Amino acid sequence: MAYYLSDERSLDVVGSYQRYQQYLREHEREFPPGAFAVATAEWYQNPNDHRCPHDGRLEHLIVSEVPDLDKQGLTTARIRLLAAYHDGFIEFAYSRVFAYSFDSPACFNGLGDWLCDEFRLSSDGHVIHEIEWAGGRGDKMSRWIIEASDVQFQWIPQSISTAH
Repeated sequence: MAYYLSDERSLDVVGSYQRYQQYLREHEREFPPGAFAVATAEWYQNPNDHRCPHDGRLEHLIVSEVPDLDKQGLTTARIRLLAAYHDGFIEFAYSRVFAYSFDSPACFNGLGDWLCDEFRLSSDGHVIHEIEWAGGRGDKMSRWIIEASDVQFQWIPQSISTAH
């Protein structure tokens, strides 16, 4: 069940945000700490805050498999966005990915802006991060879903990023 994605926001943006925050608070003990911290941060949903991913543009997505101690593959993922104000980068790192789906009915002009996202729990207790992108065809927007053990958020100011 979605709480704060486009369909829900188009019906009632304030109510959907309140229901989403209530869902997060009710499940705080089950949520992985990184996902809970970013999902409940006041600045995260505030498009005036430069760390907010809304209107960010994809710079890259990296999905990797690294060997773990049992010699099986461990899937990780990293999303890097150019922030909406073009003054820094936003990174999401998923240290253990259990499943993902990258659906884009049309991206010949790119995915467009990051519209909205939400964090939920799977039946296995993993975090689900669902992301909606502006790019698409007609009413079919691009949608990414990543199920992971947790997510780490990082804001990288442009001055630091260009120094390397």
